[in-house]
Amino acid sequence: MTPRSNNPSPRGTIHQDLPLNPTPRSHSIVESIYSQSQYSESSDSTAASSVDDAPHTLRSLRPGVYVPTVTFFHADTEDLDIDTIGKHAVRLAKAGVAGLTTQGSNGEAVHLTHQERKLVTRATRNALNNVGFHHLPIIVGCGSQSTRETIELCREAMTSGGDYALVLPPSYYKAMYKPESLVEFFEEVAAASPIPILIYNYPGAVAGIDIDSDVITKLAQHPNIVGCKLTCGNTGKLGRIASSVDATTPSEEGSGFMCMGGSADFTLQTLVVGGSGIIGGLGNIAPRACVKIIDLYKVGELEEAKKLQAIVARGDWAAISGGIVGTKSALETYYGYGGFARKPLPRPNQQESAKYAFGFKELVELEKTLS
Repeated sequence: MTPRSNNPSPRGTIHQDLPLNPTPRSHSIVESIYSQSQYSESSDSTAASSVDDAPHTLRSLRPGVYVPTVTFFHADTEDLDIDTIGKHAVRLAKAGVAGLTTQGSNGEAVHLTHQERKLVTRATRNALNNVGFHHLPIIVGCGSQSTRETIELCREAMTSGGDYALVLPPSYYKAMYKPESLVEFFEEVAAASPIPILIYNYPGAVAGIDIDSDVITKLAQHPNIVGCKLTCGNTGKLGRIASSVDATTPSEEGSGFMCMGGSADFTLQTLVVGGSGIIGGLGNIAPRACVKIIDLYKVGELEEAKKLQAIVARGDWAAISGGIVGTKSALETYYGYGGFARKPLPRPNQQESAKYAFGFKELVELEKTLS
């Protein structure tokens, strides 16, 4: 299913698998930023070139499970572990996920330099391409505190192999924003970004800013805003947005707008109210279980989907309460890789590792039956 129908849509045909011009759209903000030497392509040839030194192709988003991938580091140096980053991406792809997300909370984006962000996305894209998953889209976290840097991150996402940008609202100067400030932020970023963007509503990460359904529905009319991720957990809001924008679902093509839940513990609820799927960190641990919920829903096996959702929700609580430290610990315990988060995040002791392992035990046992 392609996320764009032939019916009239405010977003036109932006999601079709067509070559993209790797230079940003003609827009005053981008032209102003990238005319300056510190942002020139010649200053970083690695970042400037696309992954395959070929015209960028936008891969279609489709309903399903998208996993915000973990960034792995060497334990002794905290340098990027590129090999493990690639192998993990392939493991998820083989589990049947609809796409991957780099530079999210699980990816420790806040611990990475711009260059490291590009390397992670590039390594992910290369690993997928090398084993035949050329079609799998990558969404890249591109949130920053200024419009200027957010646009820069969107451009770097594209040149590193990303297809879409996931953008948090800025929050550091929250008290000084006017009512229209966030709308203007997203509209300006969307107008300047060379790749389509998804709005990321995650109040816990942005000083409590909670974008309401009216604002997201309004922003959805922008031709380069193609979806949203709601980690707020408000399924009422998700349902209102999905209905207002005629969101794509596993059974209906709709307008092509992707209305995504932000956590695996309400996957089924997201689908029932008309959402498109989830972008959930639990997929790092149990991607097949997350995908199975959607598969069961699609064929009308709601009772089985409910039973599976309950197990996934219990496992997701372990992921939520343990954060990236617990997720990496569980990956190490059950899959033999994971390592540690970058400092100042703590390294778990033996007792803490056992606690994390226990929290995921039921879910991992289920996951193994689905392999």
